Amino acid sequence: MSVRRLAEDHVQPPAFAFNAENADWAQATIRKYPEGRQQSAIIPLLMRAQEQEGWVTKAAIEGIADMLSMPYIRALEVATFYTQFQLKPVGTRAHVQVCGTTPCMLRGSEDLMRVCREKIHAQPFHTNATGTLSWEEVECQGACVNAPMVMIFKDAYEDLTPEQLADIIDRFDAGEGASVTPGPQNGRHLSAPLGGATTLLDEEAMQRVADRDVAERAVKPSAPEGAAGGEEAVEKGRPAQKGVPLEADPTVASPQDAKGPGGPSKTKDEAGGEPADPKQAEGDTAPAASGRTGGDRTEAPAATTASTQSAPVDEANKPAPVEKPAQPDDLKLISGIGPRIEAKLNDLGIWTYERVASLTAAERAWVDDHLKFSGRIERDDWVRQAEALAKGGEAEYIRVFGKKPR
Repeated sequence: MSVRRLAEDHVQPPAFAFNAENADWAQATIRKYPEGRQQSAIIPLLMRAQEQEGWVTKAAIEGIADMLSMPYIRALEVATFYTQFQLKPVGTRAHVQVCGTTPCMLRGSEDLMRVCREKIHAQPFHTNATGTLSWEEVECQGACVNAPMVMIFKDAYEDLTPEQLADIIDRFDAGEGASVTPGPQNGRHLSAPLGGATTLLDEEAMQRVADRDVAERAVKPSAPEGAAGGEEAVEKGRPAQKGVPLEADPTVASPQDAKGPGGPSKTKDEAGGEPADPKQAEGDTAPAASGRTGGDRTEAPAATTASTQSAPVDEANKPAPVEKPAQPDDLKLISGIGPRIEAKLNDLGIWTYERVASLTAAERAWVDDHLKFSGRIERDDWVRQAEALAKGGEAEYIRVFGKKPR
């Protein structure tokens, strides 16, 4: 990608301000982001500034940075990185972005750029004599099947010939751009085949397949929580055993056990009658006699491996809450904790780095289970991070981990 620089000082306006409508919109947009994350609004605010001014000025970049309490260099990095932001004045009636990536190039985008040179300017990022038109070459615009294509402001014009693009440019220059219909210019519907559909033409056959799939899903037992589907389906809690095929695992019922001469066996309650086992009707966890198939493998009910599953976390290990301090620590500085998790920890009475660092192994296991983290607290090493932050804040964290927190 070529170097992107701001326009020369002599074309930069001295100041920038959103109009009343856009100012209200900007404040509403900023409020959508969590506390401390408002700088994430930089992209939509720059886009609104571009729509208002026609391009992104230096004054707009700095003004928006001030609104977001953001260093100017950070806002400048965003504006110069994304090619959607125009850093110099563009045509007031049309700015033509010609896709030059391989699919469009193979389908004639060079001819489209030739038209732009002839009708607008010999060089990109320059306006025509009246300032109404400009153009540039850009990277993939995401409609490769409709190549070649251009974008004019927010609309895409696809399946173009040089003659069609020349006509489109003339109409925009005459102030008649609204009369040009966006999308394919060769009569095709969206990205459909030019000659019409050639497959999936038998609607009755497709409906039969859909009805069959619905019927199969209606009678097929659901997978136990945590089980994977298809050929690798295993019941929850049974660890994978390297080198042992699924069929050889004694905890998995064989196809012969699961299927009798007449097909898969069913309990009475599956057939609409009384349950095969009275205990199951009372909510007992005893497994049914038959297994469950998944793909071309057969899977035993999850209850058959209860002995291999982890015991439930003892509620006695729930961390004791502490009183909210006058100034709670920013737990989001701990990698692995975002605003939502911080709020949940606060609900548990965990407010400070010191409290996180003091969590016992049993307490960490309880919190991990409560948050459905599957071991994430240990993997992210919350305790060590919290110890560093409690001891010396960001400076100590950098000394220990060699980088800033978060």
